[in-house]
Amino acid sequence: MQQPPPPLQWDDFIKVEMRTGTIVKAEIFKEAKKPAYKLLIDFGPLGMKKSSAQLTQLYQPEDLIGKQIVAVVNFPARQIANMQSECLVLGAVGPNHEVTLLTPERNTGNGQRIA
Repeated sequence: MQQPPPPLQWDDFIKVEMRTGTIVKAEIFKEAKKPAYKLLIDFGPLGMKKSSAQLTQLYQPEDLIGKQIVAVVNFPARQIANMQSECLVLGAVGPNHEVTLLTPERNTGNGQRIA
């Protein structure tokens, strides 16, 4: 059985900016070490952000276009191969490392904060 993570302080949690966004572009990220897609995500008033996401086991690029997702938008950009990933797309990781995207139950405005 896995040990529970250490407790998180409320002040730490509220620093994490999770927002809704809509994927407007998705393509295979050929240069990435692990299979991934390059995503361009519209976060409304926060603008467009790029992300590298390891979603290849459950999704095809064309299936991702128009899908509203949840992402952390206030991490520092991270260099992934030849791209700066500007946000972290959230998903549930299964036993075979397959990632199922976290999505809002209903469509919301892009850039809505997750509380």
